Amino acid sequence: MLSRNEARVAAMKCLYQIDILKQAMLPYDMDEVMKENLDVENEFVKDIVYGVETTQDEIDELANKYLNNWDISRLDKAGAAILRQGIYEMKYMDTPPIVIINEAVELAKEYCDEDLVKMINAVLDKIMKES
Repeated sequence: MLSRNEARVAAMKCLYQIDILKQAMLPYDMDEVMKENLDVENEFVKDIVYGVETTQDEIDELANKYLNNWDISRLDKAGAAILRQGIYEMKYMDTPPIVIINEAVELAKEYCDEDLVKMINAVLDKIMKES
């Protein structure tokens, strides 16, 4: 069984891969992408991946509102995936916002540059304060 931290890493990798496939206009199956990134099925990962995919326009609009003269499409794919899943989890799941921010920042430290880590932290913090 995956820890929540491990599940968030798997979800980010799935969202990253789906984003690349969409940009290349290649067909994909979300369940297959998840199977490639997970040893066992995980409902938490499935909730995040399907949730982000179905609410991505709303998530991107909210991210763009707080990205200060930036757009989520300008972020690298890993950073965009981390930010999208953080926003989704904050808006649609029961995880405490401070946990979501901490997990997103730690994930960003591993996969993104320092400027993007700060950006993800700032956007999620503003969304938390807005809620």
